[in-house]
Amino acid sequence: MCALTSSATLASGQSAVDDVHISPREKIVDVASAAYSAPYTGAMIRSNVDLVLVPVTITDDLHRPVLGLNEQNFRLFENKRPQEIRNFSSEDTPVSIGILVDTSGSMSYKLDRAREAILQFCAIANPQDEFFLITFADEPQLATDFTLHSENITNDLLTVRSKGQTSLLDAIYMGVRKMHAARYARKALLIISDGGDNHSRYTEHDVKAAIRESDITLYAIGTYERWFNTQEELLGPDLLRTLAEATGGVAYQLDNPAQMTAVSRNIGDRLRHQYVLAYEPQSRTHDGKWHKISVKLRLPKKFAFLHVSARPGYYAAGE
Repeated sequence: MCALTSSATLASGQSAVDDVHISPREKIVDVASAAYSAPYTGAMIRSNVDLVLVPVTITDDLHRPVLGLNEQNFRLFENKRPQEIRNFSSEDTPVSIGILVDTSGSMSYKLDRAREAILQFCAIANPQDEFFLITFADEPQLATDFTLHSENITNDLLTVRSKGQTSLLDAIYMGVRKMHAARYARKALLIISDGGDNHSRYTEHDVKAAIRESDITLYAIGTYERWFNTQEELLGPDLLRTLAEATGGVAYQLDNPAQMTAVSRNIGDRLRHQYVLAYEPQSRTHDGKWHKISVKLRLPKKFAFLHVSARPGYYAAGE
């Protein structure tokens, strides 16, 4: 049989940040025999490449990353057709990360917590990760361009002051476009906000289209009041959840800003403990259409509680 082990959990019912390892006791299911290939470093989900890259996060019921799986534990499908996994990696490869911080007026007493959360997030990042920072209130602004020095991000956040409204959708759209200059195949946006959008030019439809055509995983930390004063605030949690899930990411809903630090560390752990599957589509149709991707686990039923998070698809190249 196989056993799940973990070293700690968070207080107050929060997600654990320590890794979960699957290790074999018997040879029934060999889920820890590490026959990993070298990580693939090409562009992910691009219309003009042969291989499609799919970062996958496996978590338990406490949102802890699960380690120790190998290629034989995954099944990969495109439009319900099984695909052969050509490359497999579980190594901690660098990520290009965009950090988007809400600096609207309602964030005034939460900014210190947001700064600490980002400091902790950067502290556990891969030393080779690159970062940029976008702050957004009435409009989004690039506060820090791509840098390999995370201290540049935390230093620039020290001068940020809260005021104005919330251009959340514009900030995400800017972040997606900024990722065109990223150096790494793995890309992620981390959003910290406390409300819905009330001051953007781009619509939810525009942003959904942009992220579906990108190769970015979106993570969000929403810190909300117990009562919503406006319709935009009421819709804020669902907006972030929908956008994150469309990329294989996750959105956390918090009612206490003090929880942000623990959650940011959990997101950092997810990024450092992803599996990357690469496949060459069996049907190389250049139809410009959406091709659905699904990832399933090949494990005993006792592990049915594990959760799979992966990008749901890609757009094929047109003729």
